[in-house]
Amino acid sequence: MPKTSAGIVLYRFHAAAAASFELQVLLVYPGGPIWKKRGAWFIPKGELKEGEEPVDGALREFEEETGFPLPSGPLLALGELRKASGKRMLAFAAQGEVDPAQLRSNQFEMEWPPRSGRRQSFPEVERAAYFTLAEARQRLHASELPFLDCLEAALGDKPSPA
Repeated sequence: MPKTSAGIVLYRFHAAAAASFELQVLLVYPGGPIWKKRGAWFIPKGELKEGEEPVDGALREFEEETGFPLPSGPLLALGELRKASGKRMLAFAAQGEVDPAQLRSNQFEMEWPPRSGRRQSFPEVERAAYFTLAEARQRLHASELPFLDCLEAALGDKPSPA
């Protein structure tokens, strides 16, 4: 059975020009040495625990990876996709604002350097930032791009702070 992960796309409407707002999404950059050369950002997500509901897993992973409780409010289901590895991924969107400078990610441990016998601890996420949809499409790992399209379609073409 393929593994399943779930995540949260946190979005906000940021004041752009006089009386206008632009849609921005929070993305995270993974910690540890593996992704350093790939330059990919991701939505905060993680693998579901046995029997865990996707929405509960998405909320848990958001808090574990960022240190932020999810702002209260309704969640919007963005659907499901299947990665090339066969892994299922579900995403939900929530409107809210956090301060990326206050990121406090959980840690993971791995053997590093490979075959050295040494184990090192790294933050699961080393930084977070808000990006416009155009910027996010340039940074987000390609496998997760459909979730931005789903968010944009769900919100329609009338972004507003309300």
